[in-house]
Amino acid sequence: MSDNNGEVRFETLGKNVGHIIIDRPKKHNALTPLMYRQIGEACDRANKLDEVHAVIFSGAGEKAFCAGSDTAALDEYEDFWAWRNRYDYIPPIRALRKPAIAAVKGWALGGGLEIALACDLRVVAKSAQFSAPEVALGWNGAGGAAQHLTRMCGYGQAMKYLLTGERFNGEEAHRIGMVEWLVEPGEEMAKAIEVAQLIAGHSSPATQAVKSSVRAAMNTSVDMGLQIENELMSLCFAKVEQAKGK
Repeated sequence: MSDNNGEVRFETLGKNVGHIIIDRPKKHNALTPLMYRQIGEACDRANKLDEVHAVIFSGAGEKAFCAGSDTAALDEYEDFWAWRNRYDYIPPIRALRKPAIAAVKGWALGGGLEIALACDLRVVAKSAQFSAPEVALGWNGAGGAAQHLTRMCGYGQAMKYLLTGERFNGEEAHRIGMVEWLVEPGEEMAKAIEVAQLIAGHSSPATQAVKSSVRAAMNTSVDMGLQIENELMSLCFAKVEQAKGK
């Protein structure tokens, strides 16, 4: 691996847990266009492996989860149109059918914040540092910070951090409702594995159905959401009956 370009790796952790590692520690795991595609490839692999029931995202090294996109690498795009039509790494994360857990330590800035928000659950060290610094650079984030943070934490909290670009730590992220598990520094990966193994111990069709149902609750009417839940439950029943040979 060349640390100049970075790498995103996929591995398995014990039974039924996939692990996607953002591996560019000398650059605080800042992302290059190559790594954008590698995230998509890792997510696609996790979706295709039946034995993977849950996925953990983490960053290599001790200092960062992910410091966002490497701004120097943005020069690879010829113009704004090329940027507009770039390969985007957030949709593949959102397209993961398996529950996804972010294990966050250190910096989670810009795109790193967006990756954490795109996951279903977050295990975060108290000392972690989040921010959406794009506004100070003259643009806005395009990877879902506005969409996800608003839905998780409300309009005011989203506006506070997206408009100011200020950093906030893991404890503040937990206070505003962005974090499900807050842990001491160094304990985030162990806790994420514990949570992933608990989820992975359940039927994968069932956990995927739960994920789809909750996503539907955020995007549809109650009546449509109830219909989706009923259809998914019927599919789960059919899977159970199939396993019994009925």
